[in-house]
Amino acid sequence: MSSEDETTRAEPAATAGPAEPRVFSGSSHAWRALRHRNFRLFFGGQSISLVGTWMTRIATSWLVYRLTGSALLLGTVSFAGQIPTFLFAPFAGVWVDRLDRRQVLVWTQTLSMVQSFALAALTLSHHIAIHWILALSVMQGIVNAFDMPGRQAFMVKMVEDRRDLSNAIAINSSMVNVARLIGPSLAGMLIAVTSEGWCFLIDGISYIAVIASLLMMRLHAPVMERRTTSTLTELKAGWTYVSEFVPVRTILLLFAVISLMGMPFVVLMPIFAARVLHGGPHTLGFLMGAMGVGALVSALSLAARKSVLGLVRMIPIAAAVFGLGLIGFGLSRVFWLSMIMVLIAGMGMMQGMAGSNTIIQTIVSEDKRGRVMSYYTMAFVGMAPFGSLLAGTLAHAVGAPWTVIANGSAVLLGAAWFATQLPAVRREIRPIYREMGILPPEEEIPQ
Repeated sequence: MSSEDETTRAEPAATAGPAEPRVFSGSSHAWRALRHRNFRLFFGGQSISLVGTWMTRIATSWLVYRLTGSALLLGTVSFAGQIPTFLFAPFAGVWVDRLDRRQVLVWTQTLSMVQSFALAALTLSHHIAIHWILALSVMQGIVNAFDMPGRQAFMVKMVEDRRDLSNAIAINSSMVNVARLIGPSLAGMLIAVTSEGWCFLIDGISYIAVIASLLMMRLHAPVMERRTTSTLTELKAGWTYVSEFVPVRTILLLFAVISLMGMPFVVLMPIFAARVLHGGPHTLGFLMGAMGVGALVSALSLAARKSVLGLVRMIPIAAAVFGLGLIGFGLSRVFWLSMIMVLIAGMGMMQGMAGSNTIIQTIVSEDKRGRVMSYYTMAFVGMAPFGSLLAGTLAHAVGAPWTVIANGSAVLLGAAWFATQLPAVRREIRPIYREMGILPPEEEIPQ
């Protein structure tokens, strides 16, 4: 079958339709994806690895701020670490569609482990400098350009029953946010008593768990088609699909705005912890932990859902909640109020991210999944470097609080725009849901 064949969307319909009813007692439906062995392995390995990843994120921010004391350099380091994802993700998506996705992930996780060990060695030996942080951040950005679309596209391989895909995405989001809660708190305490280098070392060791889980999975041998089309031809086909498919295009445009204007507030967290709230690394850890609590609550609510129906209308609501949380955080000068605002922002951010991911993964054509998820990566991660640079520049000029208030206002405008696009998005999604058996024929989606 040609890689350009649009009929491959019928594959999800074959496995996602109402072939036979499944009965889950109590709250077991909220964890139904864990009945798949491969997903259980992934869940176990990632649960360990992601704690280390969040420790490295918080340690890197604090290290940069400790070495330089510059809001501009905080934004610059974040820009250097994320711009490769923006540049290389579309090409990576083509290769993810061509290659064995598990092998792609094994290589990306191995290279990430090397990067963390390099940061640890330089920091613990007191040879770390801002140019090393920039170089290693660029390296990680290149790795992420392949890792993120590969990870998203591989999700369907770990969950044999496509009806459990939305639950797997919600559980994965819950796992990320438990790590977001634990990792920064551990990092804050560890930095306070030792140094950032130990956070990097723990992160490097934690990658062993996820690499082992990938190698232990039992997967059907992939049927690797010999592609006769060029990389540029497939890249163009992926772009045409994303730009002309209204639901995917609209969702990605909104979250490109959110990634550009909303998510870079995390880069400014050390400034809020040190200058606005007059705290230290433990304050930074608590703020990041509060955001993780909010995101975790949101992800668990998504895991409890029995269907993807109704998720579309949640996207603009979640974006509005995120924007209001950011505005409140920018206005606050009190620690406990800042914690509440960050928690609210985390809830809105995760509800929108996980909900949109679920919808896209459900409706996307299988033969273009890697390329679509590469544009998803560009929207969610690739726009962030520009946002980080913008946030760092604005914070340097007008201060971090006013920057976050302005960013929250931009997110609110994006939510309002998406609300005006809802009718067109629903019109295109309904036939796909009927084809897949998610929505009975001639029955309207409850919105």
